[in-house]
Amino acid sequence: MGSRQQISALPPEADLARADSLAREIFSDIANKWAFLIIEFLGQRTMRFSELRDAVGGISHKMLTQNLRMLERNGLVERTVHPTIPPRVDYNLTEAGQALRAVVDGMCGWTQQYLGHIEASRKSFR
Repeated sequence: MGSRQQISALPPEADLARADSLAREIFSDIANKWAFLIIEFLGQRTMRFSELRDAVGGISHKMLTQNLRMLERNGLVERTVHPTIPPRVDYNLTEAGQALRAVVDGMCGWTQQYLGHIEASRKSFR
């Protein structure tokens, strides 16, 4: 994946098949409404679990936990446990997560720009 110029700039030892496979795996993981909402809210500020659950709205405890773990596993979210009683846990986006948020924001901008076109196409499709 990438433009010809980006691909040609890679070192010869770059494993393009592996990179493509990883990209597909990550996109498959994050392509759900909860992950996008979590990324959007954590992009605004560091949040605790309950704050994030309230901000997202409608997400179950289990689903939020699963998505946060997936985002953390992919290096998009950082989980910080503070040694207090009771323990306090904060979540924030990593640098990679912030970069992904910019992409998601671009997708939202594209949707707003072409909303009328998309709606008209859907209405006329048979």
